[in-house]
Amino acid sequence: MASGPADEVVDTIRAAGGEAVASYESVADWDGAARVVATAVEEFGRLGVLVNNAAIVRQHKIGEATEDDFDAMVGVNLKGSFAMCRHAIPVLRRQGGGRIVNTTSNQWAAPLGNSEYALSKGGVTSLTYALAWELQNENITVNAVAPFALTRMTADQQQRDAARIAAGVMSERRAKPKEARADASLVAPIVVYLATDHAAEVTGWVFRAGGGKIGVYSHPAETRTIFRDEKAGPWSLDELIIVAPTIIP
Repeated sequence: MASGPADEVVDTIRAAGGEAVASYESVADWDGAARVVATAVEEFGRLGVLVNNAAIVRQHKIGEATEDDFDAMVGVNLKGSFAMCRHAIPVLRRQGGGRIVNTTSNQWAAPLGNSEYALSKGGVTSLTYALAWELQNENITVNAVAPFALTRMTADQQQRDAARIAAGVMSERRAKPKEARADASLVAPIVVYLATDHAAEVTGWVFRAGGGKIGVYSHPAETRTIFRDEKAGPWSLDELIIVAPTIIP
């Protein structure tokens, strides 16, 4: 496990007068995630906030994806977030409350053809909704942030978009930036806010943050419905051919 980025963060925090300790465990490892939580409690005496920010991405179409690609991305992005929550929540419960902030992605809502990454981040979004509901009466809030910023993962975004255009999975119009990928520090304030007592009643939300913008996604909901008397049996195919298009925007 690469230690450089973790050590850099620790050095930055300490240089600013804070306290920090690095853990080099993989969150994709169930016991490793438990050791991350245990390290925090051992070093600081408690656990106040869990921010699940570990993620990886591999860019390709589904026909190019391997089982290793799938296992790696789902392992870090989705299993890692779940495992960290699984081991942190008992600690937060014993302490009487706390905060969880998951990191999802706009590719959950606006996919770019990278299916296993979108799948993993969609899972993080669903995990956020599910845990917010489960923990709503335990003083533990659960929210998610979909950031847009220049990071080690997005530094080669233009090259990747060009490859998508060449492969025919993205139009030039779709690739054109809608939002400037500014410094990642501009994402941090919403995470800090969600960790404070001022956000004690904020739970179950997914925020879009970066540059000068902070937005919030609506929760998925039914928008159009058709009904049939269940006593009449299931819809026939001929009926659905006529009726189903009326609920499809």
